[in-house]
Amino acid sequence: MSDRKGILTEIFKVNKPIIGMVHLRPLPGSPGYDRSIMGMKEIIRIALEEARILEDNGVDGVQVENIWDFPYLKGEKIGPETAAALGVVAARVGETVGIPVGVDCHLNGGRIALAAAIASGARWIRVFEWVNAYISHAGLTEGIGGELARYRHSLRADDIKFMCDVNVKHGSHFIISDRTIEEQAHDAESEGAEILIVTGFETGKAPTPEKVKRFSESVKAPVIIGSGLTEDNAQELLSFADGAIVGSFFKEGNDWKNPVDGKKVGSFMKKIHSLRRELSDD
Repeated sequence: MSDRKGILTEIFKVNKPIIGMVHLRPLPGSPGYDRSIMGMKEIIRIALEEARILEDNGVDGVQVENIWDFPYLKGEKIGPETAAALGVVAARVGETVGIPVGVDCHLNGGRIALAAAIASGARWIRVFEWVNAYISHAGLTEGIGGELARYRHSLRADDIKFMCDVNVKHGSHFIISDRTIEEQAHDAESEGAEILIVTGFETGKAPTPEKVKRFSESVKAPVIIGSGLTEDNAQELLSFADGAIVGSFFKEGNDWKNPVDGKKVGSFMKKIHSLRRELSDD
């Protein structure tokens, strides 16, 4: 896979980078937001605390995400208040840590994420549905790659990279069930996705090694694991993938709603450092 690591190496400067998640509490505009209980000042405080814990325990980057903003809206219906809040928090995180920062906006809010990334200096955004379509919690969710590529070009922001899911978790893909995972990966890559993400069925669930192997062998772009990586499966999955996003496993009780557990992060990253040496020796 050494011929396809360029973008990841450019961003993270290491082999097999691990991206930790900063799961933001409900932001302004979402049903769960209550400024009398947790306003932006407290949201930012928690985000910075968790970003520091992740960095101090060895992760290679962090991704800021509005995961608590459920029930989710489709991307085109997400308001400017979300872009503003994401941009503010991502900027503060970027000022606090010395590792790269990315942005993710539920649900498939690519334009919101890109606007926040530009404002905050983030290095990438995650896009749930770059091409094709699936049925998400919010209904029919269609690919936005063409729109995002043009939006990024118009803003002269080609330095912000697109991390794009293929057969993304949390939804039904029956609408394109006549296409294999390899064909779907090729669709995304041929339409300009720069880093591809392979996941299990839901948050915290890993894709099978067979799925990751087939996926990785079908494309030239870097491939990262988007869910379910643990100390137990890291060696097998990262032998086929180029990196990973880790959220639930870094939390107390493996529950994304809980605080980050620094000891778990440190133990995991110690194994990753050892694994990097083993894979480079191979």
